[in-house]
Amino acid sequence: MELREAIGRRRSIRFLKPYKPVEPEKIQRMLEAARIASHWGNVQSLRAVAIFRESAPQHVIDSLFAAVVGWQLKVAPVIIVWYLQPDAVDEQSDRLRGLVEAGALGYGDKAARHDALENKLIPFFDKFRGPLKDPGISELDCGQGIAQATLMAFEQGLGTCCLGSPKGREILNACNVPESARFLLLQTVGYPLEHWEAGGQRPRQPFEELFHMNSFQTPFPRDENVVSGLKEDGMFTRPAPLPEREDELEFLKNALGLKGAGLL
Repeated sequence: MELREAIGRRRSIRFLKPYKPVEPEKIQRMLEAARIASHWGNVQSLRAVAIFRESAPQHVIDSLFAAVVGWQLKVAPVIIVWYLQPDAVDEQSDRLRGLVEAGALGYGDKAARHDALENKLIPFFDKFRGPLKDPGISELDCGQGIAQATLMAFEQGLGTCCLGSPKGREILNACNVPESARFLLLQTVGYPLEHWEAGGQRPRQPFEELFHMNSFQTPFPRDENVVSGLKEDGMFTRPAPLPEREDELEFLKNALGLKGAGLL
């Protein structure tokens, strides 16, 4: 399946088969995809704990629940706890040296590159080591890793949904993650119980209001021929709500024994 079609089909799947376990090797492939994602300075501050409902200690399972995300966590066979380790910045010098050795940083004579790294680049970054641990670009690069993991999940026939939690630190404590880490999000993983369209393409803001060319005052021109081509490639699917969606939601609610409005 081509990337454009994968992106089109990759949407949040909230209804998962609670009775079908996810193979550890499929979770490993997700984590492998996250590991090779781009990260500034080759720092790799993205980390994760994959919690398997069948084998995780009960106190770890209990730590996940909060009022706003309860039911989705109850049905997911696997919940990945994604977090950021700011202390990875302390290893940046060695990570940059690895880039030079791999020919991925700078150009020209190798000895000159090493000299520039040791005498200019590393001292420059060392001045800002503290601020580089603060929230900012690292969260952005961690997002790239999570996105790659999500595409890998879809490629393997899995569904996922990313969820925030007000109990991030409690969850990390239950997983014995060091205090220096920052919680990012929870990602439920399992085999989809709902149709892959999940009700259709969710409403989005107009393209021209989000993106600009050369200046904020100039909307990026949207070529409808490009849009048509992407539709043919499967990147854009039927717009929500699909006519059968309400019946599907009623079926899913009954199948999973869910009660109430199901928003929380």
